Amino acid sequence: MSAYASFPWIANYPPGVPAGIDTHALGTLADFLDDAVHLYADRDAFISGSTGAKLSYTELDDYAGRVASYFQNVLHLPQGSRVALMMPNVLQYPVCMFGLLRAGYVVVNVNPMYTPRELEHQLRDAGVQAMVVVDLFAHTLAQVIGNTPVRHVVVSGLADMMPFFKRNLANFVMHQVKAMVPPYALPGAVAFRDMLARGKQSPWRKVDLQPDDLAFLQYTGGTTGVSKGAMLSHRNVLANVQQVKLWCAPFVDADQPLLSITAIPLYHIFALGSSLTFTAMGGTNVLVSDPRDTGALVKVLRRYPAVSLPGVNTLFNHLLDHPDIDKVDFGTLRLAVGGGAAVQQAVAERWQALTGAPLVEGYGLTECAPTVAINPFDTQPQGGSIGLPLPSTEVVIRNPQGQDVPIGERGELCVRGPQVMQGYWQRPAETRAVMTEDGFLRTGDVAVMDAQGFLRIVDRLKDMVLVSGFNVYPNEVEDVVMQHPGVREVAAVGRPSETTGEELHIHVVKKSPALTEAMLLDHCRQHLSAYKVPRRVVFEADLPKSAIGKVLRRALRVPEEFVEFDESVV
Repeated sequence: MSAYASFPWIANYPPGVPAGIDTHALGTLADFLDDAVHLYADRDAFISGSTGAKLSYTELDDYAGRVASYFQNVLHLPQGSRVALMMPNVLQYPVCMFGLLRAGYVVVNVNPMYTPRELEHQLRDAGVQAMVVVDLFAHTLAQVIGNTPVRHVVVSGLADMMPFFKRNLANFVMHQVKAMVPPYALPGAVAFRDMLARGKQSPWRKVDLQPDDLAFLQYTGGTTGVSKGAMLSHRNVLANVQQVKLWCAPFVDADQPLLSITAIPLYHIFALGSSLTFTAMGGTNVLVSDPRDTGALVKVLRRYPAVSLPGVNTLFNHLLDHPDIDKVDFGTLRLAVGGGAAVQQAVAERWQALTGAPLVEGYGLTECAPTVAINPFDTQPQGGSIGLPLPSTEVVIRNPQGQDVPIGERGELCVRGPQVMQGYWQRPAETRAVMTEDGFLRTGDVAVMDAQGFLRIVDRLKDMVLVSGFNVYPNEVEDVVMQHPGVREVAAVGRPSETTGEELHIHVVKKSPALTEAMLLDHCRQHLSAYKVPRRVVFEADLPKSAIGKVLRRALRVPEEFVEFDESVV
């Protein structure tokens, strides 16, 4: 009998999902790729949604071997070195990621939209010695590279994995016709295609790699401090892949083509974990390079019959509002999962009405590689439930004194399991601040658990608004506001108040031009207690969002120059 079987949530698991996983059987991500290639050699591993270019598992193995060989035999980079990847969702990303991991390097994922200041901090903090960057963003690196430990740079064009003639045509259009690539100077940089050619000249060497060796430095920010690297081992990542794979298994037919539309960026832990899970299932990840182009995403959905579509609330909301969304056949869709921020009830209900598939909410953090809990994929919209803890995952709800609270009471969600990070890179004090003596990670999220083990996030501790001594949770207010048919998007934030300590403001993007502040406030008064009703409505053309489309509340609370973009919550 599993040690986890006594937890209340186990009884509500989907049929066939075990209480725990065998963490001792987990190897490394190098083994993971070898196994996938052996099992699924001729299947498509990755497809570019914009160009249709494909990589089979065998081709992925070949190209990843060339990357490993180049860094080992040409650059002679020592095992354990940190190597940064700065690129959108292109085929070059999985090629480089798997090549680096199988050679024993640590992958440092970098947001291509970073400013020079943000990029310099991450490269210096991680001690990055080499990196691969797409040429669209090379100018940012060029501005700061002299202040970093980076000594080796590989520059890739967006089209570098396309066939010869299409590649040359695409590069000519981008560079000469549209002038999309800003000028940059990176003396000594090597072209991606040259790296592959040089890496092919000698075989890569297997290294002594252990499951607890570091695989990723995945950077996450905070509201006050600088971004910090969550240390994720091979075991952390593969444990979560196994947990999520087991959770998905009852809802998919392994004998049918398994396509996942990967629209959220692979450098973010949410997309990274999702893509690895589909690799473990022998599936195909269809990469979308720009999820903000909803029209292009709709075209991809029409072309590729998706089984899985991970995304954030904003992405699903924008899809629902697109005029061509009713032309998509969602008959194969089984795994529509929302993370990154709360899935709003109104969006979940509209999605199910359109597609027939529930939009299932999950929850995780960068520090948990990333997934902690998911709703079963045959559930109805749960009104804010993030589901049940995954196999081998323990959760407790604790008060500020560190004591467990009874079922049904609010407190901080704390997590313990094989997916929890090793700590923050070179930040022992900050690691101690979030890790309890009994091994739980303090998430900073206010949660409630019911008697069946289902969890509901009330809000982030730092986002909670205190109005005249009463706690107001922005998620609840936003959910109510989104039920108004004239609202497209909303973010609720706290502001200082001389009379109540804090007051709530809502920032709203209109769907209907006729919408007024008075109409919204009247709607709120019908559905919220008086102290929860916003004091002010601010209409916006758009809301600030992270790279994966999560609305950034604090960018609405503080001057832009003080904002540290936090993408830790998946």
